[in-house]
Amino acid sequence: MATQQIVMLVLIVVVFYFFMIRPQVKKQKDQKNFVNDLKKGDKVVTTAGAHGKIAEVGETTFLIEHESGHKTRYDKSAISLDASKALNTPVKA
Repeated sequence: MATQQIVMLVLIVVVFYFFMIRPQVKKQKDQKNFVNDLKKGDKVVTTAGAHGKIAEVGETTFLIEHESGHKTRYDKSAISLDASKALNTPVKA
């Protein structure tokens, strides 16, 4: 009886790892790689929804130029991977 409970507990931990922890770690790694690969001129969207082009890349920040010509400095963690990729993906007709 005790071995069945241990087996069930181990299975729950394994399922939890593969469905909860592993995808989150992968998403964080993808976000980090995306931000590190950004360069001047790339179009981005922030997590707050601001659209613009990167005008300057700093150590921990980006200077983003908006369509109006206004420039704002954002922390690198404020760049949205999903929204920026959607912005840069060509529309299929």
